Amino acid sequence: MVNSRARETTEAIERLYVTMRHLFYRGFFKPAGVSGETLRKLLKTIAPEIYGSMGIPNKVELDGLLYVLDRLPEGIEETPFVHLTSDEGFDKGSFEVIVPKKRRRNCYRIDENQMNIEVLLGRSEIYDILTHLTFLYIEADKIRELGHIADEEYKPSRAWQIIESVALGEKKFSRKEKEVALIHLSSLLGRSFDETLVAYNNFGDDSNPDRLFKIVYHLGRVSLNDYKGINQREVFFSAILRERVGHHFFGEKWAKEVKKVLLENNLHHRPLHIISANMHSVKNMLYAEDALGKKASKEVDYKLYEEISNKKSLQDKILHHSQKEGLIYIDDNSGSNIDVQIIDMSRISLKNTPFAATSYSGEDVILVFDYAFGEQAFEVMDELLRPYEYEDKIFPMQVKSVSIMGKAGILTGKKGDIMIPSSHIFEGTADNYPFENALQLSDFEDDELKAYEGSMITVLGTSLQNKDILTYFMTTSWEAIGLEMEGAHYQKAIQVASRIRHHISEDLFLCYAYYASDNPLETGSTLSSGGLGLTGVKPTYMITYRILRKIFERAAGEKISK
Repeated sequence: MVNSRARETTEAIERLYVTMRHLFYRGFFKPAGVSGETLRKLLKTIAPEIYGSMGIPNKVELDGLLYVLDRLPEGIEETPFVHLTSDEGFDKGSFEVIVPKKRRRNCYRIDENQMNIEVLLGRSEIYDILTHLTFLYIEADKIRELGHIADEEYKPSRAWQIIESVALGEKKFSRKEKEVALIHLSSLLGRSFDETLVAYNNFGDDSNPDRLFKIVYHLGRVSLNDYKGINQREVFFSAILRERVGHHFFGEKWAKEVKKVLLENNLHHRPLHIISANMHSVKNMLYAEDALGKKASKEVDYKLYEEISNKKSLQDKILHHSQKEGLIYIDDNSGSNIDVQIIDMSRISLKNTPFAATSYSGEDVILVFDYAFGEQAFEVMDELLRPYEYEDKIFPMQVKSVSIMGKAGILTGKKGDIMIPSSHIFEGTADNYPFENALQLSDFEDDELKAYEGSMITVLGTSLQNKDILTYFMTTSWEAIGLEMEGAHYQKAIQVASRIRHHISEDLFLCYAYYASDNPLETGSTLSSGGLGLTGVKPTYMITYRILRKIFERAAGEKISK
């Protein structure tokens, strides 16, 4: 039964992506039209865990709604027209930039009815946005149906009228009246009063306490207008966006700037170690103790890193110190949204760091770049590994290692646990990437956290996974331990550069490790249930320590004791 459902889901995911790609090249579609209905049916067939009760017609999904709206621009529920664009100069106008709470993308409210969303990260970002919009339209139409009496005039119900009055701020409500309004809201949403009250607090804040009422009202209003033929909802893709996607437009600009900085600082001929990670853990492990006047202990001081994560003043102090001691920070202006740190190891003493046990004293360069998104990982890695051409000279990249760390969904453990991949299975394709991982299970022995080793699925979108397909990958001979969005794309770029195009040496070592941000198979542990908070500090720094230790071990030709 699970295998049958997994096959059905896999087919639906593949059809969804084919449909989205077709609509992208076509240039537009109407969510209430034939194409929009196709997307809805496929998404309902997939029934992703992250979208919870999306498929239940008389129940509005609140956790999924919050998850989606955190990743889309504020006000998206009010605009029937959504335009997906490239970087086309909107920042030169007087439009206010809107940046979603949980996604680094620039958005612009053009007028009362139109929202523009800049897409800079490639196809994966387009698919991500379209999936979230499709979910939003499904819930909006539910709200319309539940809030109105389905007669010829489509009259608003009493509950809808009360919700409208709160959303529009027509009068000041007493606490008792607000609770009565919440009871009507919970009735319309098909949720208990407890659930609605929790959602009301999660959506709102001191400056906008009634945000949930406003979102529900505007979603239903825009849907109703569409139903009546007034400002019918449409999604557009700009011509410039369609022209640029797939051509490494932003990735090439990004990589050229990084290589230019290496050349300008005479670091281009040095052994290079590339790390795709966050912008804090490598820097903190190499500079924190000296910057803060502390003495490094023999064991990794995870409490120190938790304290740094909580205090902006400490973060600023470490950054200022690191930039005086060999760290070059590149604030990305290419449009890729990927910042870079270049660390000259010849200017660092490891005596007052967690790596004091090593005798390393080389001239290696560590290049840390921020997380990529989906297919963007291939674009940036492919461009970064190419030789740099400058003034008719060609400078090959002296890459000695590539390390990938990040967050991923786990199938066999819990939030905060660690995954060590031995291969990446690219979902929906025949592309699979086995590789030798320099990190091993024995590197992660800890009483608090568990580590798992095995294959990982590189998925087309984390928001499209359901229990059936993930259970299939976990319980069959695939023996998958987790899922993420970039691994196969990085491996494709690395293998092409080293084994086919010979841009870099094949004699390099790879370190891959992820920590679990969620478990999509466990109720209450999906991405929509909230982030890790400080729970993520220990696995993040544990992985960072192992990666840096491997780099210093290989460079010094020694084995550091654990």
